[in-house]
Amino acid sequence: MLLAEKLTQATEDYLKAIYELYGDDGAVTTNLLAKRLGYAPASVTGMLKKLAAHKPKLVHYARHRGVILTPAGEKIALEVIRHHRLIERYLSDALGYSWDEVHDEAEMLEHVISEEFEDRIASKLGDPQLDPHGEPIPTKDGAIANPGGARLSDLEVGQSGVIIRVLDDDPALLRYLAQLGMQPETHLMVTDRAPFGGPLYVRAGSGEEQALGSQATNSIYLQLDKP
Repeated sequence: MLLAEKLTQATEDYLKAIYELYGDDGAVTTNLLAKRLGYAPASVTGMLKKLAAHKPKLVHYARHRGVILTPAGEKIALEVIRHHRLIERYLSDALGYSWDEVHDEAEMLEHVISEEFEDRIASKLGDPQLDPHGEPIPTKDGAIANPGGARLSDLEVGQSGVIIRVLDDDPALLRYLAQLGMQPETHLMVTDRAPFGGPLYVRAGSGEEQALGSQATNSIYLQLDKP
């Protein structure tokens, strides 16, 4: 596989970030990528040119039009994501890490595990389909399920569903949601919405009503109950 060619960690990080930032219009802007990776836009532009010149070509990049992955670049991105999410699952299931601890550990390990180690983790865990946050784990051959779900912030009062995934970028947010009992497989109902951009009020299971700000509601995705 392409990852076995020992691409640099920076290259893998770029390809993974581009994949994860894809929006409805496909291409990822240089500024958005720079913000995600914490680099100056000029540095990002230079790296994208290198990725576009790589053999095989890893990205299609056009100034002012953003960047998209080539099939080769996407394959590498999905392999790194598979490593990351399998490691998260292993840390959670086998080593007892909480869901807010696994992301940073997996970020460090995703670039260094061998294909054999990847296979052994997958076998040990029974080839899991989801990471601890509900995100789909790409298959060995690079296929990935559509995560789907409706974002909590887009729901109307009275709508409800089961949490299927939570974005894992912020450990403090994950700890807070865990304290509120809001993790994958938890049932939520939207009970009220404050006006003028105020918080969304939700109830988890049969618990008390809780107010959530936009950072939290933008991070939670649900499988909606049938009307």
